[in-house]
Amino acid sequence: MRDVHVAIIGAGFTGIGAAIRLKEQGITDVVLLERADAPGGTWRDNTYPGCACDVPSRLYSFSFAQNPAWSRKYSGQAEIQRYLCGVADAYGITPHMRFGHALQSARWDDVTQRWHIDTAGGSFAARALLLATGALSDPAWPAIPGRDDFAGPAFHSAQWRHDVPLAGKRVAVIGTGASAIQFVPAIQPQVGALTLFQRTPPWIVPRRDRAVPALAQSLFRAVPGVQSFVRALSYLAHEITFLPFQHRRIRQVTRHVALRHLASQVADPVLRARLTPSYDMGCKRVLVSDDFYPALTKPNVRLETTAIERIVPTGVRTQDGTVHEADVLIFGTGFRPTDPPLAPSVTGRDGRTLADCWRPIFTAYASTTVHGFPNLFVIPGPNAGLGHSSMIYMIESQITHMLAALDHMQRGAVGALEPTLAAQEAWTRDVDARMRRMVWVEGGCASWYLDRSGRNSTLWPGFTFAFRRAVAHFRPEHYRGIPAVSAIA
Repeated sequence: MRDVHVAIIGAGFTGIGAAIRLKEQGITDVVLLERADAPGGTWRDNTYPGCACDVPSRLYSFSFAQNPAWSRKYSGQAEIQRYLCGVADAYGITPHMRFGHALQSARWDDVTQRWHIDTAGGSFAARALLLATGALSDPAWPAIPGRDDFAGPAFHSAQWRHDVPLAGKRVAVIGTGASAIQFVPAIQPQVGALTLFQRTPPWIVPRRDRAVPALAQSLFRAVPGVQSFVRALSYLAHEITFLPFQHRRIRQVTRHVALRHLASQVADPVLRARLTPSYDMGCKRVLVSDDFYPALTKPNVRLETTAIERIVPTGVRTQDGTVHEADVLIFGTGFRPTDPPLAPSVTGRDGRTLADCWRPIFTAYASTTVHGFPNLFVIPGPNAGLGHSSMIYMIESQITHMLAALDHMQRGAVGALEPTLAAQEAWTRDVDARMRRMVWVEGGCASWYLDRSGRNSTLWPGFTFAFRRAVAHFRPEHYRGIPAVSAIA
């Protein structure tokens, strides 16, 4: 069993960013345990046609590793994946990665003050453990009867089957979320017929994607400060877009923008009515697209809004008894951010797993640490998600909190550190109090933001700079420290 200072589960944005910052702080005894055969996280796994980020690339990147060569305002999956791999190589992090090391279990040991970690590729002991698997790592499958009865190829958008030809085929797509509005326009020109099953229509605003001119890329390379300035402007512009989530009157303006966008792209009043949401804008995730609505107006696309009864061997049967025949079935049904798949595998000091502690409320102190789980960090954690800006900003804020905690342990000869229950409960109360003013709670809709208790445990109810101010500053009084043992058993 190899002993390390910090073990990181996952080699996506969080894992790579944390390893770089740890190295800068002098902590080089770090291992990144990755279940796949390459880094990249969600940008490695999601390879569906049209996959791209819905936050501008200049903002959706590390502050310390800005990329002057982004080809578009909104870069695609492959370009983001190359960026991550390039950053890992440039900062010397790739040698710390261990691929094929899917986590099997992690157990805290009070005697050795170590996390004992078993993976598919070997065992490790670590003074600190970082769960960096992200909120979009495992696909969510809908509870539709007969899901396994379909006779043809069926797959989730997060596990795209590139070996399945779609040209001329009848394709059924279930879901109209952030992934579906990207891959539906991408596959529409080649399929024979596409039936899109919509439960609730999303609010969609213009994307206005465009190529980054070569002159701008050259300027960013020559004068990095210009790119930093443009990034800062983009950050401020996105912060302003948080206001509609909090203020109803401002929300009416964005609602008008979305409705005008819909009207400009869908002339048919019947189809337009079926695509108009009945819930308050922002209650569910607001999406960005310029080509989703036009794709739905094509003659080979049919929007089906009748509820699904079950999946049958030949297609999808709706509650009106109609069987919509299909050759290929694609699930665009998202992920499980409030039900982390690794939670049952991580056991704290009292024998309880994270899944036990997070049932039914998914919570953590400063969105980063959990009472009962010494030296454990969860990034991004509960209530660290966003609906308006870049998650990389939030991740970097949490990494700063982790580094401060590790530094406090080092300077104070502290072997184990965990938040007090009082601090974690106070943090949760404060977040919930802020949340009461937000559209996600008062907007009158169900969404994947809510955990099984009905609490919005996914999003941060405020500006991102407020999150950084609340999280980045380490407060020792909110933690319980245990002196370090003199030797490892």
